[in-house]
Amino acid sequence: MRRSLNVLDSPPAPPLPAAGPAELVIGSEHFYKIVRQGIPAAKVSLDLMTADFKAMLVPEVGKRRAPSIVDVFRKLATRGVEIRLLHAGTPSGPALRDLKRALPAGLTIRRCPRLHAKAVIVDCRAMYLGSANLTGAGLGAKADGKRNFEMGIWTESSSLIDGVLEQFNVLWEGTLCAPCRRKDVCPVPLEEPDLRG
Repeated sequence: MRRSLNVLDSPPAPPLPAAGPAELVIGSEHFYKIVRQGIPAAKVSLDLMTADFKAMLVPEVGKRRAPSIVDVFRKLATRGVEIRLLHAGTPSGPALRDLKRALPAGLTIRRCPRLHAKAVIVDCRAMYLGSANLTGAGLGAKADGKRNFEMGIWTESSSLIDGVLEQFNVLWEGTLCAPCRRKDVCPVPLEEPDLRG
């Protein structure tokens, strides 16, 4: 017996239109705009979506040792910033070691293997939305000859930010876990990493 594919007869009803001004971010601009300026500016909250999470280094001007992004999160959390990180795969070995050393208070990490979206939302007032993962070759400081070819937008449009945050929260809260048909790759929905030992 042949099974037919489950194909949508018509597109789903469109959500409310999200629009607003945005600045195009290309290549190494990702590091300066998002990692150097955007993330450290967080005062209340930082919401991140990434398919891949590595302990990318964040070089500081005039310093020899570059802290990892986990150290940056730790510094933000010390200032009271609430950080939510939603990612798809297992964090890199160095990221896991850094997290195990001392999980920053105020940092919650959840995993959804189907996640492919990438976004960084700072204080619900500024946002990066694009192709770059939370890795050295994506958002990080790798040289132009070694970094990925990435593009995205940086915006302060409340309409765009609200639209992305709504989808972030749907994923974060597990609204799509029950109907998900990928339990084969996600036996524990929204699994938070076990960082003991």
